[in-house]
Amino acid sequence: MGLVSSFGSINQIRQNTPLTDDMIHRAAPSIFADAPHESRSDRYHYIPTIDVVNALRSEGFFPFFAAQTNVRKADKREHTKHMLRLRHASQINAQEANEIILVNSHDGSSSYQMLAGMFRFVCCNGMVCGNTVGDVRVRHSGKGDIIGEVIEGAYTVRDSFEIIENERDTMRSIQLTPQLQHGLAQAVLNYKHDDPLRPAPINAEQLLRARRQEDRPNDLWSTTNRIQENVIKGGLSGRNAKGKRTTTRAVKGIDQDLKLNKALWAFSMEMAKLIN
Repeated sequence: MGLVSSFGSINQIRQNTPLTDDMIHRAAPSIFADAPHESRSDRYHYIPTIDVVNALRSEGFFPFFAAQTNVRKADKREHTKHMLRLRHASQINAQEANEIILVNSHDGSSSYQMLAGMFRFVCCNGMVCGNTVGDVRVRHSGKGDIIGEVIEGAYTVRDSFEIIENERDTMRSIQLTPQLQHGLAQAVLNYKHDDPLRPAPINAEQLLRARRQEDRPNDLWSTTNRIQENVIKGGLSGRNAKGKRTTTRAVKGIDQDLKLNKALWAFSMEMAKLIN
């Protein structure tokens, strides 16, 4: 059974079987908004997320994760940015499942967006696959069959899974020297901590530490997953700019989660191209 968790900037639920509407509503009520926020003009085209979810369910895609951004203004709680991860019925019990990542809002803070993702059951930590593969956006403007566009977009994302799986297999086939592993980890660390006045409190070697035996191999795929889990889950001890002991925080914001995951996948694929 999945439990609703609140981590400051995000409220979320995940479980190993499809989420019911009641489960989703507990964590992300904005998914059920029946109208856009009052701040939106008449030009705003409302895309009801729950209608999209139900349409995707009828096509065999089921939600396993739901989250929404926590907001200070109570009147925006029912309309704020939210994210769902949906898996096709044919992959429910797979060790690694391809997922459609759905992002939307009803307050103008986000366009409707679908991306391709991959979920590893070994660590329950999803990865977003790249900037250009399976990225579909629908603006909250214009007219037409919005739900139809969304369904078509879901299949566009699904069609990109073969590309993603090929990229994953390429990563698995590439062995990295300690120097190359360090270089990849350092690139991610520099990307996440790009403010010279607030340097990273940890070093690249900490991002390379395996949290389980399965991730110890030196291939590019295992290295990428070690880095990803350490960056996203946090909990690493270090020192801040003033020399005080600190612990890295888990990444819980929807935007930062997607941004870091997409960047890591892009860095890893660039390394694969350089080696091959």
